[in-house]
Amino acid sequence: MVKFTEEDKRAEASLSTDLKRLFLGIILLVIISFIISVYFITERERRNHVVMEAGSALNSLSDSIKSNINNYSEISRLIMTDQRLTAFLRAEADDVDLGMMNDARYGIMDILNVKEGVDTVMVFREDLIMVATNRASYEYDYDLINEDSWKEDVYAVKGRAVISLNSNHVARRKDGMPVITVGRAIYDLYTQKRTGLMFMNISPDVLTQMLIKLNYDNICVMGTDGTYICGNKDYEKYYREDMNTGMSFNTVKGLTGPSLIASCRIEDLPIVLIRVSPYGMGGIPYYIIYIMCILLLVFILAALLVGWFVARNVTTPVFKLSESMEKNRRSGVLEKIDTEIPYVELNMLKGDYNNMIDHVNELIGQLVDKEKTLRRAELRVLQEQIKPHFLYNSLETIGFMALESGASNVHEALETLGSFYRNFLSKGGREIKLYREVNIVKDYLALQKLRYGDIIEDEYDIAEDVNDCIVPKLILQPLVENSIYHGIRLKGEKGQIRISARRIEGILHISVRDTGVGMSQDKIDRILDKDRDDKEKSEESSFGLWGTIERVRIYCNRDDVVNIRSEVGEYTEVEFILDRQVSTGDTEETEDKYEETIQGNDNR
Repeated sequence: MVKFTEEDKRAEASLSTDLKRLFLGIILLVIISFIISVYFITERERRNHVVMEAGSALNSLSDSIKSNINNYSEISRLIMTDQRLTAFLRAEADDVDLGMMNDARYGIMDILNVKEGVDTVMVFREDLIMVATNRASYEYDYDLINEDSWKEDVYAVKGRAVISLNSNHVARRKDGMPVITVGRAIYDLYTQKRTGLMFMNISPDVLTQMLIKLNYDNICVMGTDGTYICGNKDYEKYYREDMNTGMSFNTVKGLTGPSLIASCRIEDLPIVLIRVSPYGMGGIPYYIIYIMCILLLVFILAALLVGWFVARNVTTPVFKLSESMEKNRRSGVLEKIDTEIPYVELNMLKGDYNNMIDHVNELIGQLVDKEKTLRRAELRVLQEQIKPHFLYNSLETIGFMALESGASNVHEALETLGSFYRNFLSKGGREIKLYREVNIVKDYLALQKLRYGDIIEDEYDIAEDVNDCIVPKLILQPLVENSIYHGIRLKGEKGQIRISARRIEGILHISVRDTGVGMSQDKIDRILDKDRDDKEKSEESSFGLWGTIERVRIYCNRDDVVNIRSEVGEYTEVEFILDRQVSTGDTEETEDKYEETIQGNDNR
């Protein structure tokens, strides 16, 4: 079990601190988000309020100005019907004199008496003879008058009113005051022939009085050509040409805070209204802010409540579980913990820990059983062995006696038996090189042939690159012995034993095949069953094979190390698959030293 240091404990204890920091961070984040949201909502609503107020004011003023200009347009229509003006326009050029011109002027002035704000009316005949009221206040551009460019826009609308600025630049006031011009082409009522052109100039005082009446001191009236007309002249600097296309809103920073610049082009008029309004406290949605403050307070209380709940019902029980596990570790015994946990989810954690303890104990038991099985198998093999030095010396003595008596075949048999036990006993270790393991089988079969004669044939197919592979000791001899006693002998006829070894994709495959009586599938299944309960009581015919398989399983640390193929009455083949091999190295040197020691001891 993992040992927890004091540093680990402090790290675990910081979980509650981290949770507290997390909740405080969330609360702080929400408060900051709340402040930012309130700021942006307030600014947006303040701007929307100013935009709505400015838009309403500009639309209202625009409608008023447009209506007023339309009234002046109607007056211009009345002027065109005055008889004295009509006589002036119909007269031949030679008949026009000063009296006719004065009569036309007086006719115009009589109509203008009903409407204030008209600065002048100029009427041009087709031959450019002109009649004008308030003529002395203007300067005329006679060169431009003789051209047609200043009349084209008026002639193009066939008698409808055309609103422009400053008399289409053919005349301007001497004092530089801008005027709004209503221009019309004049047609004879009877012949519908165009007889002249009229410009009515409206004084900007009309608009100034309108602004004063409406108390609009924050509005500037501009012409679309950038001409200042009236209103707050300080706002003239905010005019831009893109304001001529419709209504627009822009925010500028001032010394006292942000202000909204709203502009509006009056429809069909060359006039732009500019209004500058500072952001005030109007439009702030206090009721929304109050609701948001209440929600913020509720969230903070809820976060604190959740933090308290987590600390009381999650972190504290987890610490109790940790303390119980640590206590279990200190005791050195893998036992279940019985700490009381209030919630099912945490009880699942406790249950998983207890299940893990059960599983670990089960694995330990299995490891102990495997080790016991291996020890029993080794003990059973060792019980059949005798003390090497005594055995070798005895065989050597008997061999010399047989040789002196002329029994050379007996001497040869004893030599083979000695070689068998040298390889069989080796150095007492669990591992051996493959070529030594094969030599054990060869010596064993040589001895068996002395007993059973030529009923046994052996064949070897060992690849050269596997001779130095390290394998568990005595895994082939029990298989060969099983093939003779439980395969070939029972068949009652000559049999063959074939031993093969080669690498396939880097894995060592060793097989022993005999032409004996074979085995049924049921018997094969019993031999391969690693969990059977009759391990110690198994039949003698399969114990050696089963014990060898178990040793190889433990050696390779896996179960799928053997394949058994058999056909009753034909053959049996046992194949080991070993993926744990050691090549030449210290093992060979140690075995050679051991062989020299054995031989030296034998000579003593």
